[in-house]
Amino acid sequence: MYTYESEGADISAKAYAPGHITGFFQIHEHENPHHKGSTGCGIVLNGGVTTEVKVGQSVEETDIFLNGKKVEGKTTRTVVDMITDLPVRIRSFAEIPVGCGFGASGAGALGTAYALNRVLSLNQTVKSLTEYAHVAEVLNCSGLGDIAGQSNGGVVIRLQPGGPDFGLVDRIPAPEARVFCIVLGEISTDSVLKDKAASGRINAAGKVAMSELLKKPTLENFMHQAKEFASKTGLMSSRAKDVIEVANASGGMASQAMLGDTVFAVAPYCQEFPLFEALQEFGQVLEYNISTCVPKLMYE
Repeated sequence: MYTYESEGADISAKAYAPGHITGFFQIHEHENPHHKGSTGCGIVLNGGVTTEVKVGQSVEETDIFLNGKKVEGKTTRTVVDMITDLPVRIRSFAEIPVGCGFGASGAGALGTAYALNRVLSLNQTVKSLTEYAHVAEVLNCSGLGDIAGQSNGGVVIRLQPGGPDFGLVDRIPAPEARVFCIVLGEISTDSVLKDKAASGRINAAGKVAMSELLKKPTLENFMHQAKEFASKTGLMSSRAKDVIEVANASGGMASQAMLGDTVFAVAPYCQEFPLFEALQEFGQVLEYNISTCVPKLMYE
């Protein structure tokens, strides 16, 4: 725990962390949050969350803002509490939807850890900062595996659960591809993870999906297994099913983001226009790329 008496002007730092969409997963409970997490597979996006952290005489209490609005920010606040006793002002700006399966809470937690490390001159490694974010996500039931994906970039297979001290990941060597998303609504990650019946269906389907993916670790097979998982778990909404069918008929590969009522569709660059045009009938189409980006500090 870091604490000091501020002697002068405010100090600030800014960090960025990418978004992450999970296609399928399996829950691994453990009384130790460093061990708890999920296995599964997901894609990292080139859109994420930028977080600015400020400490100093003008900051009298810890406040958290998201896109200009003051929020509770439980996961981010837990990161702060684990690192310092100082009051901190945190301003996050999201390029990705919040509460819809894009890993926004994980991205905010990672950015906060990185920026705090900078302003407080803690000189901690990436592994340590990632561990803070993972534990904060698990303790607040805001996510189980996004941090592992966001910390590695690309199409990430989470082979063993937990933070970086215990988890194990690999990556699918996927080609560059566009990711189109349609947000249909929100799903509470907390409520699903605490539902024993839902958790049972998730774990059964997630185990099968992982087994099948490892037989043929390709982007195409990942998307197929993700769609099967969403259907088998009962998490796929009827509207999401309609969007997925249209996307697949238009040359894309589509499934539902976990956990969110969001459809994500992947297409090679040569097939992106027909897919984009078909998805427009369902609402605003958000456009990203699969990215190998990882969390990073940003300089003014």
